[in-house]
Amino acid sequence: MNRLLKVMLTAILLTSILIGCTPAPKVGGGKLVVYSPNSDGEIEGLLYYFGDKYDVEIELQSMGTGEVLSKLTAEKENPQADVMFGGMNLGVWTNNKDLFQAYTAKGDDKLPEGYRNKTGFFTNYLLSGSNLLVNTDLEAQLGITITSYADLLNPVLKGKIAMGDATRSSSAFAQLTNILLVKGGYDSDEAWDFVRQLMVQMNGVMIGSSSAVYRGVAQGEYVVALTYEDPSVALLADGAKNVRVVYPSEGAVWLPSASAIVAGAKNLDNAKLFLDFLISDEGQKIVASLTNRPVNTTITQTNPFMVPFSQINLKFEDIEYVASKRPEYQKRFADLWAEVNK
Repeated sequence: MNRLLKVMLTAILLTSILIGCTPAPKVGGGKLVVYSPNSDGEIEGLLYYFGDKYDVEIELQSMGTGEVLSKLTAEKENPQADVMFGGMNLGVWTNNKDLFQAYTAKGDDKLPEGYRNKTGFFTNYLLSGSNLLVNTDLEAQLGITITSYADLLNPVLKGKIAMGDATRSSSAFAQLTNILLVKGGYDSDEAWDFVRQLMVQMNGVMIGSSSAVYRGVAQGEYVVALTYEDPSVALLADGAKNVRVVYPSEGAVWLPSASAIVAGAKNLDNAKLFLDFLISDEGQKIVASLTNRPVNTTITQTNPFMVPFSQINLKFEDIEYVASKRPEYQKRFADLWAEVNK
């Protein structure tokens, strides 16, 4: 072998060794500032798990969806948050596009077609369902059984119903559109009249916090709450004996819940990494083990407190239509509340 060839082969070998020894780019580290309306289960099981896994310092501010949007708007010229974790959906994004920046998480193309990131801005990572939560002790004292939205109009429940503000809470808005869908249609007088009757039953009390809605029932302040599945099932998983999860007999809707990166995020790499993690197989298996349903429907549900879809009267929301009508429905809701309570 001639000298030149030996030199070339040696150079190639050394280059290969050096490439093989080059450390991989660092992933994680640093911090991630998160604004979130999510329940404790998602915060502990997903957000803080992510922080531990990637050695990322998590700075969390928990607040309702409306509060998150108000804070992001106030901080728009000098963004303080990196991610809105949960509370994001097509309606929220459509009416607040300037608050978020585009990103499609790795693995999005593996999700079912209906749950993919079609806007380019937000990542669906779990399915959130509307339900009623009943305090069984108080229900028994009243001698009633609650199985439907219609049952909420029973006179004995006046002043004993907990619901959030649909103009500020994403879970309360989901309840509103669920009711409209199953009580005659989104724009029908029949459905809106039912909402008015429900407001009369609420007797002037509207809960300002999503968490206060379900906690109020667990603590015996209210007989029944219009809430969502994650914290309701979490109460059962935590050993609560005085509550029962009810999926209204008229039908219950499940909607994808999403997260998005805040425009101008200072910790952009970690924000992207977090969204990637949420829809990774690992992230989705964690979702399935919690009190949520994974958006990747190939992942098997493993929480024993979750009722199978086969036992629920499932209804399907027209997501794009409701998103386009969100400001109108919220105004109508607010006007109706003012009228009922004048």
